[in-house]
Amino acid sequence: MLSVIRGGRVVDPTASRDGVGDVWIEDGQIVDAPGREPDRVIDAAGCVVMAGGVEVHSHIAGGNVITSRLLLPDLYVSEAAPEGHPFAHAGGAAAWIGATYARMGYTTAVEPAMPPTHALGTQLELADIPLLDRGALTVMGNDDHLLTLLRDGEGANAVRDLVALNVATSRGLGVKCINAGGASAFKDGALKLSLDDEIPCYGLSTRRIMGSLLDAVEALKVPHPLHVHCNNLGLPGADDSFIATLDAAEGRRIHFAHAQFYAYGVTDDGKGFRSAAERIVRAIADNPQATLDIGQVVFGQTVTVSLDILRQFGGRKGAKPRKWVLNAGDAEGGGVVPFLYRPKGPTSSLQWAIGLEIMLLSPDPERTILTTDHPNGGPFTQYPRIIHLLMDRGEREREIATLPGVVGERSGLPGIEREYTLSEIAQLTRSGPAKLLGLADRGHLRVGARADVAVYRDDPNRTAMFTAAKLVLKDGVPIVEDGEVVEWRAGRTLSLSLDSDKAMARRTDTYLTDRFGTGLDSFTVPDEAFDAPTFEAVPCRV
Repeated sequence: MLSVIRGGRVVDPTASRDGVGDVWIEDGQIVDAPGREPDRVIDAAGCVVMAGGVEVHSHIAGGNVITSRLLLPDLYVSEAAPEGHPFAHAGGAAAWIGATYARMGYTTAVEPAMPPTHALGTQLELADIPLLDRGALTVMGNDDHLLTLLRDGEGANAVRDLVALNVATSRGLGVKCINAGGASAFKDGALKLSLDDEIPCYGLSTRRIMGSLLDAVEALKVPHPLHVHCNNLGLPGADDSFIATLDAAEGRRIHFAHAQFYAYGVTDDGKGFRSAAERIVRAIADNPQATLDIGQVVFGQTVTVSLDILRQFGGRKGAKPRKWVLNAGDAEGGGVVPFLYRPKGPTSSLQWAIGLEIMLLSPDPERTILTTDHPNGGPFTQYPRIIHLLMDRGEREREIATLPGVVGERSGLPGIEREYTLSEIAQLTRSGPAKLLGLADRGHLRVGARADVAVYRDDPNRTAMFTAAKLVLKDGVPIVEDGEVVEWRAGRTLSLSLDSDKAMARRTDTYLTDRFGTGLDSFTVPDEAFDAPTFEAVPCRV
């Protein structure tokens, strides 16, 4: 079928398009105007047409996510869902995730924390998310097998082969590193870890572990840079950890997760924190191989989920409501801690301001990706409100006027006049994330792209505009009309096309059997575990 989206304001910064025009679609792809009459005409007059949104960092599947639903079952309210989706009506379950993202015009989402030993459960849950394409990042950096290789002086080839094997068997889309060595250090009594602190038992440092993973990702030509969660998240002086980690990358590609939680400089009196947004933005601008996502804080009740056991242990005393779950098991550990961001609270208000400040100061929105680190900074459902604040200075000023004075005293947000354009919003939420993940077929509306398209009514109330799209197409098929799901359909799980070394597979099988009593087959994600073809291969860089 040949379709045309006619007469809308087409916004695609990758093609320098921002004006009224048409978008032609055939066989699930964007095509050139073919010189023949369309079978379907979609009237987009008075609307904004963008590529489908791409989410690079949202905790939507896995053990901690399931635990968070059990701990706070009333946090999210799920709605009607298609038949055949287990637990579809549970709060924050898979059908709710897919439908809510789709209503906002998103068509792709990535889970950023999949331990290889939990990959099958995570992938099964991802496959249950309808409407979206999705993927997951394979977590390494605290697993005993990697740390033992490094401690025993094995070379870069062995680390590369182990990374390749873990990504291939878990069906990952990239590699994540979370406070490297922190989980092991915690088991030996550490409550804080910095880049060059020695990790007991292994005699390693975060610098060395992270460096080995940076090298492996480059050697394997993984499209997405190593996705790094630094030491000392959320602590005054975390900006020093961010800068030290960036310096330690030594020019290698690196992506920083939820950077807002590291933009905390120490106050002059040492009794609190102030915004270090300018320092973070300047450092990223000076290092074109580096990118970040924000982890924007929004006000209200949420729950923090993280494999950073050091951070979750430290944050348990601030749990609200007063209940939490921590797991210091094999490899990553982690925990689930409820949290309330209070608009009248000085700390929450300053965190809110810092995330916006980073985005508004950034000279390159395509390397500054909008996330809330869902659900850690707040739910992804708040993206429309965040976009509104970025695009409308008056709306920001009205919000700031309701907040404690610390926002003006310890951040530069009130003095920033910049208002984002629609093209910059598209970079922040479409082209930037797609490019970062190596997904060349989405995030834009050029010929050959997947026909993942979002059509919004052009409304000065950007919150309303981006909350409920007028129309969303997935592979050219309408899935949302006027903010409601009109066709439930399965997406694909994106995973790297990556070969693994047979000798490392044998070594790993022996290692796992000795450690767990079962071998590599028990931890591998097979096609046979899924009811229908699920995975789509993403090529590595040439």
